[in-house]
Amino acid sequence: MTAMTPAPTRTRPDLSYLLDHTSHVLRTRMAAALAEIGLTARMHCVLVHALEAERTQNQLAEIGDMDKTTMVVTVDALEKAGLAERRPSSTDRRARIVAVTPEGAKVAARSQEIVDGVHEEALASFPPGDREVFLRLMNHLAQGHLSTPVAGPAPARRPRQRG
Repeated sequence: MTAMTPAPTRTRPDLSYLLDHTSHVLRTRMAAALAEIGLTARMHCVLVHALEAERTQNQLAEIGDMDKTTMVVTVDALEKAGLAERRPSSTDRRARIVAVTPEGAKVAARSQEIVDGVHEEALASFPPGDREVFLRLMNHLAQGHLSTPVAGPAPARRPRQRG
C-alpha cells in the first residue's frame, strides 16, 4: 500500500473558481432573462453596439468577442427576426454594416433594461457601500492586470494519418 501525498494547503481563496462560477451563473441568469424576449446575449450585444455607431460585422464581432461564424449566425438571426439588416457602409462601398431596424431599436431598449436589471439583482447582494467598491475593483482588474490574455502553449495536435 502506497502512502498518499497530502494535497497542498490553500493559503488564499480560489479566485479562478470565484470568478468562473459567478460569471457562469450571471450568464445563465442573463440568458434566461433575455430569452423571454427572444434574444440571446450576443444578439443584445450586436444590437446595442450597432446602434452606437456605424459598424461592420467584423468590428461588432471584435467588440462582442465572437468568432466570424458566430457573428454571421447572430446577424442572420437578427435579420430573420426583422431587428437588423446588412447594408453598404456610407463611408466604404466595399464594407457592409449591421444596421438596426426601428423594431430592433425598440427591442434593444427593452433588452438593455433587462441586462441592467440582471446586473442590479447581482449587485443587490452586496451591502450598499460595497457595490461601488466592488465595481471599481473589478474595473481595475479588467483594465489593469487582467486586461490582456496571455498566449498559452499551442494545443497538442494528432499526427496526420496516412491514407
